[in-house]
Amino acid sequence: MPYRETLIRGLGPAVLSAFLCSCAPQSSFELVIDNGIVIDGSGAPGEQLDVGVSGARIAAVGDLADSDAQRRIDATGLVVAPGFIDIHNHSDHTLLDEPNCESMIRQGVTTMVLGEGGSQGPLPPGEQEWETLGGYFAHVEEQGVAANIASYVGQTQVWTFVKGLAMTPATDEEIGHMRHEIAKAMQQGALGLSTSLLMPPASLVTTEQLVELAKVASEHGGIYSTHIRDEGQGVFDSIAEAIEVGRGADIRVDIIHMKIADKALWGRMSEVVAMIDEARQEGLDIRANVYPYTAGQNNLRAIIPPWAHDGGNDAMLKRLRDPKLRVRMKQDILNGIPGWYNHYLATGGGWEGMLLVSFSQQKNKPFVGKRMSDLIEARGGDPVDVLFDVLLEENGSVRTVYFHHSEDDMQLALKQPYTSVGSDGAAISPEGPRRGMHPHPRWYGTFPRVLGRYVRELKTLELPEAIHKLTLMNAEKINISDRGRLEEGYWADITLFDPETVIDKATFENPQQYPEGIHYVIVNGEVVLDNGVHTGSRPGRVLRGPGHKEDGAG
Repeated sequence: MPYRETLIRGLGPAVLSAFLCSCAPQSSFELVIDNGIVIDGSGAPGEQLDVGVSGARIAAVGDLADSDAQRRIDATGLVVAPGFIDIHNHSDHTLLDEPNCESMIRQGVTTMVLGEGGSQGPLPPGEQEWETLGGYFAHVEEQGVAANIASYVGQTQVWTFVKGLAMTPATDEEIGHMRHEIAKAMQQGALGLSTSLLMPPASLVTTEQLVELAKVASEHGGIYSTHIRDEGQGVFDSIAEAIEVGRGADIRVDIIHMKIADKALWGRMSEVVAMIDEARQEGLDIRANVYPYTAGQNNLRAIIPPWAHDGGNDAMLKRLRDPKLRVRMKQDILNGIPGWYNHYLATGGGWEGMLLVSFSQQKNKPFVGKRMSDLIEARGGDPVDVLFDVLLEENGSVRTVYFHHSEDDMQLALKQPYTSVGSDGAAISPEGPRRGMHPHPRWYGTFPRVLGRYVRELKTLELPEAIHKLTLMNAEKINISDRGRLEEGYWADITLFDPETVIDKATFENPQQYPEGIHYVIVNGEVVLDNGVHTGSRPGRVLRGPGHKEDGAG
């Protein structure tokens, strides 16, 4: 039996008839999607129904065969789902010069949630055309964008705005200033507070200070989204800290790409799950998101110990030129420092666990898409000295994929009832200004990979459950009340895909490849992907959080 037929088996005629008869649709629509398998995002099974769109909203779901429409899309054999909501997206900058958002739209993504740690406001004067998060929103609205966007205010952003790059603790006065900036951003439409605690200087914040900062987001109806402090040896303490912030600030917590990223701890995801389950039973609203891969992406400079980052990138580069400090850094990298997540040790102490994504210098560009071990072999000499030299040549920045967590742990996290899906990627295109990059394949493949590999092939999830994790679960998590579900009155963000063929094509070796099986994507009632062809339309909107005030300074 074809896979798609199993999606609507078990629906008796009485159930289907009752649903159809409950709908009394208008007789004319701008768009009708006919004969699709509607999976509405709630987790309920699929039903063969029609969807009518008027303006930017869903006007009816039911039997619309006799209605008039300016356009009809025959969705026979296709799943009609809400547009996918990427709860963890890094298109903050890429959407400015690639507003068609090709790599996301072609995955079925209609909303991108930005602002992990670093957000687009507050900014020092002159750094961008805007200085506040509200100013960034206005800039995007004026420019136009294919997908909807929303953003957190980043703790790293606020920290450096107040303190600069100095590696010093924050005073009470500085924390007060940060709270003020968070409140302003929440009034401008931020969804909540997001942290990226792995790297300095943000990692200098204490748990008690995080609670105080998160309280501001809570007071404005927002959430606390956190890249925890340590995903390796300190993962359990870091999960406990995230839970403590939720408890202390009385705020919903979303743990960013929940994983155990250290070979020495593989197989212990059940302990993380038990910690979260216990907190949820206590009444705390602790949730998480996952990406369906066993490698993460950071920067090669993340291998440099935290003390060497004091003062920012230029100060780090100066230390890399100091022979005595190189000896100290080398020892810290090879042996570790208590409380520091060491990317080198997390991959098992092997340079082959690092895939190099991008270089600026021509002499290094042949190693894009190669492993760090390949570059070390070609250069010769001490591996850590090669690391230092390459960072100096590349002005301190080399995007790098780290292979550091296990398939079994990832699938266990994915199956939890409180975990949704986020890409941790960004919107780009093979023809755009970043065509020379070698990004993580999640930038092109996250959502089709869930549907193809983890639903159809491995059956880790049932399709309605997976779509719930891609849509309504994320909308509810960030307090967006009228998206993420195919229901009358909701915004018409809709994705149509073939459940028999949908799959990611992007690989670690060749990542800039679009997926297969995503046929149509509709954003706010406007067709952006039309039978696999991007129309160039940019109907996306800025989705502001519940604390937004029209007169918020922006």
